[in-house]
Amino acid sequence: LLLEPEVLHVLAPPFVSRLPAESEAVKSHGKRRRSFLRKKREHPPSVAATPSQGLVLVFLSTQNAFWNGLQVTKEQKDEQFHFLVFTDVFGNKTHGVVMQCYRPILVGTQYYTKHQYFCVISKYPYFTALKDCLSCLLIQLRTCRLSDMEGKVKEFAAKLALVPIPPPGQLHLMFTLRPLTIVLPSREDKDHPAIDLDLHLPFFCFRPQQLLQVLSCLLQEQRVVLFSADWARLTLVAESLLLFLQPLSWQQPYVPVLARGMLDFLMAPTAFLMGCHVNHFEEVAAETDDLILINIDNGSVSTSCSETIDLPEIPPASADCFIQRCQSLKIHFDLYQCHHASCTDISEQRAQRRAWQQNLNHDIQRITLELIVNIFRDVSSHLNYEHRVFNSEEFLKTREPDEQLFYKKVLETHIFHFFLKDRLNRKMDNFARLELSTRSEIGFLGTTEAKLSRYRQSSWKRLNFSLFVSPSCLGLILPSPSLHFISLCLLALRTTPKPVRVFQLPDFPVSLSFHSIQSYYSELIQQLGKAIFSVQNEKPTLLARFYYLRGFINTLCLRRLDALGDFQNLYKTDTAIFPTQLVTWLVDSLHRDERQQADRRPELKRLILKVREISIIIGSPDDHVKKFVLPRENLHQEEFVRCVQECRIVKDVATIHRLFDALTYGQPKQVDPDLFRDFYTFWKETEAEAQDVNLPSGVIDHLDNSECVYKLSSCVKTSHGVGKIAMTQKRLFLLTEGRPGFLEITKFRDIQEVKIASAPFLLVRIPSLRIQTSSRSEVFEANLKTETELWNLVVKEMWAGRKMADQHKDPQYMTQALTNVMLMDAVMACLHTQRPVIAASMLAYFDKIKHEVPMMVPKTTSETLKHKINPSLDLAEPQTVHVLLYTPGQLTSNNSEGEMNPKLWVALSGGKVVVFDAASWSMLQDCIQVGESQLNCMLGLIQEQVWIGSQDSVIYIIDTHSMSCNKQLTEHRHEVTGLTQSYKSDQQTYSCSCDGTILQWDSASLKVKRQFYLNCDRLSSIQIHYGTLWCCKCTHLPLLATLKQLFFLVFVCLFQRGQLWTGCAESGELCLWHTNNHRHPSKRISLPGSSGVTCMIRVKDQIWVGCRGRSGVGGQCDGQLKSQVLVMDPESHTVAKELQAHSDSIQTLCSAEDRYVLSGSARHDGKIAIWKVE
Repeated sequence: LLLEPEVLHVLAPPFVSRLPAESEAVKSHGKRRRSFLRKKREHPPSVAATPSQGLVLVFLSTQNAFWNGLQVTKEQKDEQFHFLVFTDVFGNKTHGVVMQCYRPILVGTQYYTKHQYFCVISKYPYFTALKDCLSCLLIQLRTCRLSDMEGKVKEFAAKLALVPIPPPGQLHLMFTLRPLTIVLPSREDKDHPAIDLDLHLPFFCFRPQQLLQVLSCLLQEQRVVLFSADWARLTLVAESLLLFLQPLSWQQPYVPVLARGMLDFLMAPTAFLMGCHVNHFEEVAAETDDLILINIDNGSVSTSCSETIDLPEIPPASADCFIQRCQSLKIHFDLYQCHHASCTDISEQRAQRRAWQQNLNHDIQRITLELIVNIFRDVSSHLNYEHRVFNSEEFLKTREPDEQLFYKKVLETHIFHFFLKDRLNRKMDNFARLELSTRSEIGFLGTTEAKLSRYRQSSWKRLNFSLFVSPSCLGLILPSPSLHFISLCLLALRTTPKPVRVFQLPDFPVSLSFHSIQSYYSELIQQLGKAIFSVQNEKPTLLARFYYLRGFINTLCLRRLDALGDFQNLYKTDTAIFPTQLVTWLVDSLHRDERQQADRRPELKRLILKVREISIIIGSPDDHVKKFVLPRENLHQEEFVRCVQECRIVKDVATIHRLFDALTYGQPKQVDPDLFRDFYTFWKETEAEAQDVNLPSGVIDHLDNSECVYKLSSCVKTSHGVGKIAMTQKRLFLLTEGRPGFLEITKFRDIQEVKIASAPFLLVRIPSLRIQTSSRSEVFEANLKTETELWNLVVKEMWAGRKMADQHKDPQYMTQALTNVMLMDAVMACLHTQRPVIAASMLAYFDKIKHEVPMMVPKTTSETLKHKINPSLDLAEPQTVHVLLYTPGQLTSNNSEGEMNPKLWVALSGGKVVVFDAASWSMLQDCIQVGESQLNCMLGLIQEQVWIGSQDSVIYIIDTHSMSCNKQLTEHRHEVTGLTQSYKSDQQTYSCSCDGTILQWDSASLKVKRQFYLNCDRLSSIQIHYGTLWCCKCTHLPLLATLKQLFFLVFVCLFQRGQLWTGCAESGELCLWHTNNHRHPSKRISLPGSSGVTCMIRVKDQIWVGCRGRSGVGGQCDGQLKSQVLVMDPESHTVAKELQAHSDSIQTLCSAEDRYVLSGSARHDGKIAIWKVE
């Protein structure tokens, strides 16, 4: 018997009415019952939390059988559960769990079974938890009268509405709903959904190869239909499949369960993911075209037209790794449990099953994340972040031929487009973290030499040989596929899920009156307070979750100031979960008396000001994605710079300006689009030629593992025989004709002279190139004919670059020289003028500097200088190095499994922090953003933290494991200028701000213990020595003898000698004081060639001083040394060493365990010099 269904009850929060006073207090926030569209328009989809938020948003008690109508039968059936996902027009999802139960009814003289449905709807995908809740309701419904059913259901819904949602992180919530104890798992972070289902279900239904087929269809945005005889499987499998794609997010229509009357949805022309009963399989297959039909019950994947699918498959290397990893999954709980004792308590058994499932879900998510990382790892190598450009054509060229069709289809999808937005926004999600952490495991961030060696020894054509950045970052060159993916798999096996904490909610009140609910919340707040006290000395991230939860409950109880206080504490514990929109709502809803109370509490006043600043600044983010296309109009210099950076040829602006001058030599100052297209084509051909140079094994044996051939001449006659001249980054050699052989011409550092000559040939003279070297007496000569002039430029530029790189201990000079050579080659090929070599010569930058500026580095500097590194490597222009901090390996290995290498932390302009491995000086992290203002000071703490003081008055705290800034100290009101730590107690840390405020911190709890204030013009720095805090006040000190004023900026204490050294910011002088006489300096020391002291540190028994050069600051970096690092002898009070390595003022100095000193300079130089300490 089939009847028309009807809805009996719709129950929605609030289930308990407020008292009149409270109702009036929230009246301004609108009615509780509004139309769906109106509510969505008023509250955008991005709102993460509202004060009325709870586990259950709507509860339905219905007799609607949804897809099968209302049935009345004589057959007695067991209860069933189904799962639903509703998606509104804005893309917001709502999740439902349906319980189908049966109640006997008397019709005449016979009993029939009537279907009855109960549906719990929530904004969150708690499928397992809500199923458990409905199972508890079922026990009550079996024994209650029909007249009591509505009351039971309403009481049940009201209790669930009291359950808060756990904040993102490792804090789960537990509550008791007799007879079960139910756990709500938290989201991993705010960008991911909660995982409350069995992710291994698809592995029961499909073999790994078939699962890869399904994922490939979804990645290509096909029209996919799932079929099953069990309605519950449809949603659970569909949800699991979409979770496997993370961080890619499905953007197309999604209806995991289609009712019988909705099958015409499958005619939609767009991509979709839908599900329906297997009874409709034949009908759907016959009536539709181009559908991917997936039968969950028998594990088959087919199309409407064929039993097989003809779609590109996931790349084999990625698929092989996935299949290999799937074999390690332990997806059978009974096998896991067979050696354990039988559980005699249902709660214990459920806890064991839950722990096993969480570990298994973690392993499955890790495997699928590895799959996505392996597929899309190289995408970041073809992104231009400044202009938000993805060069899809160049990306496709790096793919294997049999993979290109797959990538072509994926690159055109919406799902990939949104993935690109996240990459261009530098989103640090699980994909980015895994991709970054596995680079070093598989050699992705090796040195130039290691990369080029893999290129030379491997025929795998994936070399991204782009000089967009220096050869230390020439592009990520993949090793062999087997090594690459085996390394990934081995790495993943070592990961373990993070430990979680479960918080037990109070028992639900017996009465659901308003006062009982308020008492329940008060008890919950008290328990959260106890939990906060108990975890004060544990991980701050756990403490942050308790603060968040208590702030949320306080918000529900309209305790606005208490809620703001809890959310304020998130700055010290974990800013990643700070609910900006909820706090903004709280601030806007403050009453006048509450606002006055908030103004009397400095921390709340600061929070309110910060929230209002954020609300003004926040606008729609720039999330467009642009595909690279060649220009179609004439390019002036500014547009030319943009186009060259977009196509990843060169990033350095100064080099691009020289390239523009070369291409427009003798022409109007604009580049024709045809000329740019020719230049781009020749550049790419040059890259391809470099990749296709196949050297005989006998020749390879003569080269270092670092070398790769960048340029090859035509076959010419030379003084050493006939052959081709080959150029690597280190040398020139002759590839002899006939039987290929190796004959070294010279290394670039051995060249003494290069000039153009002419060699007789019959009755004419042919242009030739002569090279004189120190390694042999005879001159090498090659009859290069029309190539002579270009080779002359090339060899001279490489020679000059090598000479500067050796003298300055800076490999980037050789990098830039190689870039210039490649650009010369392309310019010569694309220009159709009479003398293109003149235009190409404009790119010979180092050869020009060699003739214009003395290149000799003083002997003392050369002997002391060990190395130079460039922290602005990935930026278009050099940035000022404001602060340097060296942290030993023990700083980050306090609680880690293995010892970590020491690190160098570099603060650049605009709040950027770059991190280097201080063992290899390779870049670990290219950009950690900490605010937008200039950074003034840094301090490393053993609690795996780096503190950074900023001009915006905030102390930012970086976690050294996650490399993320997730804490802030906001107690200062002005620019933070200094940080120091007590040697006697690691818990005592001091900070100062320019207004004279000094704060003493407990570095474990991040609480202020004491506060001082100094009356001064500016407090520039502080240091603690032997229990005494020394402060540098930037106050003008008049010296009557010289009628001058000294403005002290930095100081160093030598208590063993009773000395205090101060540096004068506005004059090149040091003042020496006795520690027992603070009134007048005992001696003034004039510093040669200095116009001011910028920084000072003590290293062993020496004083290292950073100075500003007398020639001033400004101009282009032309190789002229303008600033000095001076090493002072504290015994003789004289300059022991004058070191010159920077062409702009020195901004900061730091010591690396007293073995090295590192100096950083201002933006026109922007480099870091590493000095040996004697």
